[in-house]
Amino acid sequence: MEGTQILGLAAGICTASSLLPQVIKTLKEKKADEVSLVMLFVLLTGVSLWIVYGIKKDDLPIIATNCFSLLVNLVMISLRIKYKNR
Repeated sequence: MEGTQILGLAAGICTASSLLPQVIKTLKEKKADEVSLVMLFVLLTGVSLWIVYGIKKDDLPIIATNCFSLLVNLVMISLRIKYKNR
């Protein structure tokens, strides 16, 4: 793996994991009414487009990190719906 790919992977990991603290907080508190559902859907759209871009460019770091980000985002959307107004 070359330096540029390592840099891309590190950046992607940081970005993809940025929503994890919110997921953990929501799981602990079982409350998510302060989380914007619109923001989550905008993020979901952006991440999905990054995955398509990564596939078209055949760029594994973009594909892998954004697939992880997509998964975390879907978990957060599920928690937001489950714990809405609790």
